Amino acid sequence: MRDGYEAEEFAEGGGAREDGAAAQERTFAALPPAPGRGFAASWWGKAWLKALEDTALDLQQLKAGRRVAREGGVGAVSVRPGRITAVVRERDGSTYRSDVLLQELDEQEWDRFLGMAAERTGHIAALLDRDMPPHLVEDAAAAGMDLLPGVGDLEPRCTCEAWDHCPHTAALCYQVARLLDQDPFVLMLMRGRGERMLLGGLQERIAAAAGVPEVTTEESVPDPVTGIPADQAYAAGSILPGLPAPPALPGEPGPAPSLDTETDPEAGIDPTALEMLARDAAARAHRMLADALAPGHEGRPVPEGLTVRQDAVRLAAEARPEPWIAHRLSGGAGKTRAGLPAAVAAWRYGGATALAVLDEDRPLDGEALARARSRLAEAWEEDEAPRLRAERNRWTSADGGLQLRYGPDGRWNPYRKENGQWFPAGPSDDDPAAAWAEALGV
Repeated sequence: MRDGYEAEEFAEGGGAREDGAAAQERTFAALPPAPGRGFAASWWGKAWLKALEDTALDLQQLKAGRRVAREGGVGAVSVRPGRITAVVRERDGSTYRSDVLLQELDEQEWDRFLGMAAERTGHIAALLDRDMPPHLVEDAAAAGMDLLPGVGDLEPRCTCEAWDHCPHTAALCYQVARLLDQDPFVLMLMRGRGERMLLGGLQERIAAAAGVPEVTTEESVPDPVTGIPADQAYAAGSILPGLPAPPALPGEPGPAPSLDTETDPEAGIDPTALEMLARDAAARAHRMLADALAPGHEGRPVPEGLTVRQDAVRLAAEARPEPWIAHRLSGGAGKTRAGLPAAVAAWRYGGATALAVLDEDRPLDGEALARARSRLAEAWEEDEAPRLRAERNRWTSADGGLQLRYGPDGRWNPYRKENGQWFPAGPSDDDPAAAWAEALGV
């Protein structure tokens, strides 16, 4: 244990800190009064208080210390390796500088601890969750290290010059039990290693075990590591710092570059078409980012990729190309120039699913046909139902001008005949009557 009493300055106030050169010291703002409550809820906080209560010779001093702590008489608490410090105020306004010393672990002990923790990274993951599993303490003890204090390990120092635990050092210990409940890394810091230093040492251990190279000059760069065992990668992930917050979604896609320059394009390359593709790519990236940032994104299935024909229709629908580019896209979509507008309308109403309904003329199997007929029968009263002629997956009006198409997703798609061509008349609907109203233009 350290000898002598260090009289360094200590001021009340300030929040918890652990950065830069001060990584091995943390200062916690004074905790509020705690009338009528226990000072420790966690098992390790209670073990800390047991070490105090088993050490103190005068139980009346402990009782007075509990009173001072409950009344909020303990100021800001400074925690650093081997020592906790606070200014304690009595009811009469008198103040005392109080310290409690705890033996630090030496380098060999920390080396054994890091070796043990690198093999059992669940212990460190628990600490990061502000929990101290009993197995951590047991494994450390088996490696020859006592993390929690025992009888006689908490050595008091106070300017009241008491030789045993006085009300002031007792109050400090009771207050520190509350801090330990919130963050068991406080105990690690008292034993000699703060959270940042401890995790840094552990990351070095795991990287070394995984064979990650250190160095290096340009002349001695080793062959790149092709991979590490999955269990080591998973273990390292539990102690790495969290990812930064995702960036905010821009208000709109970025502008496409202008290719209108004095330099003539290469043969076969059209700048107008490239600019359209660049605008489309920016718009798609913006939509994808918005989707990725939306709540629940991680639980959604990955969308299927588009075929070349589907993507040609999508471009015609979303990029609003020049007429001559739309003509080229119609070929890519497998459509005539006159047939592309219907495909574009289908895409705008329902994407790839609606486009499939436009292109398909398929028979229904027995179960799907029965389900479709049941929905049609339920949609209208008997005297209100339109006269429909059924053929494959299509139900057409008696005059041949309107149509309902039953899609592979079990929804009804309204169609209207215009200039001899069937044209999507609205989005699909689960209710055939609602889809029919769309076809009617109601």
